[in-house]
Amino acid sequence: MSDETPICSAKGCREDAVWVLVWNNPKVHTPDRRKTWVACDEHREHLSQFLGVRGFLKDVVPLTEWEAQET
Repeated sequence: MSDETPICSAKGCREDAVWVLVWNNPKVHTPDRRKTWVACDEHREHLSQFLGVRGFLKDVVPLTEWEAQET
């Protein structure tokens, strides 16, 4: 990720993201492929539920932890 804090993926939200939602659509992606959305505290649960009911959500991790894995 860049030096700038990512913005929440929820439609219309402009808050800084603090969570990374890791997901995969098995109908489109290979099993090892991971896509990400980022979320602020307010939208974490909503976005997690959206992905979860579809069976896409794989993990939710703090942004700081995700960034540490990337370096």
